[in-house]
Amino acid sequence: MSSAHVYLRMHKCQTIDDISEGVLEDCAQLVKANSIQGNKVNNVDVVYTPWANLKKTASMDVGQVGFHSSKMVRTVRVEKRLNDVVNRLNRTKVERKPDLKAEREAVNAAERAERKLQLRDKKRREEMDRMEKERQAELRSYKGLMVAENMTSNKQIASASKSLQELEDDFM
Repeated sequence: MSSAHVYLRMHKCQTIDDISEGVLEDCAQLVKANSIQGNKVNNVDVVYTPWANLKKTASMDVGQVGFHSSKMVRTVRVEKRLNDVVNRLNRTKVERKPDLKAEREAVNAAERAERKLQLRDKKRREEMDRMEKERQAELRSYKGLMVAENMTSNKQIASASKSLQELEDDFM
């Protein structure tokens, strides 16, 4: 049956399966109430899907849509019209004419900024990991073991005015 289309704007990480039963029931009641044929009968199935799954071809009538994948299509049964739900929704209805292009640009800019921040954090973590690996490699290398400045000769030890007995005691 022909009916109204209800678009629900979800949060960024929300999926179609995360929609609460209450919101789903409200949307289905709106669809039923705004359908000329569906409003008059009971036990109506309302179909819902993500907007990216909607398919519109030139051969379709005005308002008619199809689906790219039937696996993403869900249905909810509306047994009868609940006037209190429809009246509550109509009383709290706020009509606005949003600038969809500006909203899309704002969302895209926010997503770009978030990706940029994530990339910057990733680069910083990689740099820290690289520096830590270099530090660990330096600690494990023998490069600093045989450096002339760190070595002492027997003459230097003897000139330090320590007796042989003191040196042996320090060694043990």
